[in-house]
Amino acid sequence: MFTHSTLSNNLLCLSCSQNLQSSMRHFLCLILCTCLLTHPAFTQKRASKPGLQSGPMVGASEMREVKLWAQTTSEATVWVEYQQKDQPASELYRTEAVRTSKEHAFTAHLVADRVQPGRDYEARLYIDGKPIALPYPFEFHARDLWQWRTDPPAFKAVIGSCAYFNDTLYDRPGKVYGGDYEIFSSIAGEDADLMLWLGDNVYFNEADWNTRTGMQYRYTRSRSYAVLQPLLAQLSHYAIWDDHDYGPNDGDRSFVHKNLALEAFQDFWANPSYGIGGQGGIVSMFSWSDCDFFLLDDRWFRSPYLRTTGVREMLGQAQVEWLLDGLRNSQANFKFVCVGGMVLSTANVFENYIRVAAEERNRLLAAIQAEGISGVIFLTGDRHHTEMSRWKPEGGLPVYDLTVSPLTSGTYPGDGDANTLIVPGSEYVGHNYATLSVTGPRLDRTLQIVVKDQAGKQVWQESLRAQSLQQR
Repeated sequence: MFTHSTLSNNLLCLSCSQNLQSSMRHFLCLILCTCLLTHPAFTQKRASKPGLQSGPMVGASEMREVKLWAQTTSEATVWVEYQQKDQPASELYRTEAVRTSKEHAFTAHLVADRVQPGRDYEARLYIDGKPIALPYPFEFHARDLWQWRTDPPAFKAVIGSCAYFNDTLYDRPGKVYGGDYEIFSSIAGEDADLMLWLGDNVYFNEADWNTRTGMQYRYTRSRSYAVLQPLLAQLSHYAIWDDHDYGPNDGDRSFVHKNLALEAFQDFWANPSYGIGGQGGIVSMFSWSDCDFFLLDDRWFRSPYLRTTGVREMLGQAQVEWLLDGLRNSQANFKFVCVGGMVLSTANVFENYIRVAAEERNRLLAAIQAEGISGVIFLTGDRHHTEMSRWKPEGGLPVYDLTVSPLTSGTYPGDGDANTLIVPGSEYVGHNYATLSVTGPRLDRTLQIVVKDQAGKQVWQESLRAQSLQQR
């Protein structure tokens, strides 16, 4: 058996012979020893000491708990210590320790459960008892308790979709698909409170989507990009998926390994919850200040494109009813519905809702009007360009759909006149993200939408008053 030991002995014997006389032989020895130190067998042995692979990341935030996440290079025991920011004398708290495992890609989900509402905390990650020094802040905020006390707090969210990270070994031949990774530094500089990843957050390829090993590899490689780390550690992250972080391109309910995809999603994202009614998938919901966010699953229940019989679905009946229940009960000024593909667009193309399941789409939109649900704004991705759509039937309430795509993957132009509901001037083709800033007193809240390019330069903006979304 050819082991690391035999490799070392053979190379050293070859290069360090007893008869080294000339400078050329000394040089050869140096070169071969360098090769030894970089050989996978040697580097693997050096990496056996646990360390930080990616993260730490801040996940879902509540008033009494904040979810935290990290990934180690190998099996290790992980915890986080935290205390109130800018208060050196404040009490130091510690999460429960978690042992990472290969089965779950050495990821750790931790809970800071000693927080108080509205407080800021600074944190330090520990791996096997040793503090991990980070060249950027690791901080989080427990959500504010404002109800019955003050006006809702102002906040800023960042949204984006389609984050492709190049991988020469597995990418398709030809021009590289990903780029402008500095966009994550621009987002980190936004001083936002939370980020919503609107699907295609990683891109499984043919080598990935049929095995747990492949899915874990793709998530690990993408999550480990250095430019991502400061962003992960400084604001709360929430996610939905679309086809590329679910399975094959245009994946649907027939995907045989969707349970593995769900397992990987749960390993790498610290969402509030995953799925409703024991039906699987990633459906969830959370509130921030006076806004509600509904996280939908457009893949788990989705009908195949080529089926010509049966009821066509994208969300499925149970999810649609759950969404309508939640929207009807919501008292939020703005009700953000996050879903992978365009909902309002009338362009009958690609993966737009109207192409996938027109009747289901129409029933959902009709129910929103019939129930008198105001303040609905769909946040969508997938299409590799950004645009906003607005729909207001006669005598009805306005509904918006803000599509923001892509972060780093390839770009494609929009659908032109095929989308009759597009807001004029809102289309942008290029790597971009958007910020959503909600401000103002409780009865007069304003949403400012700003679309920015990879350098953080504004390319388009729109302001919506909550009162205008309540007027028929």
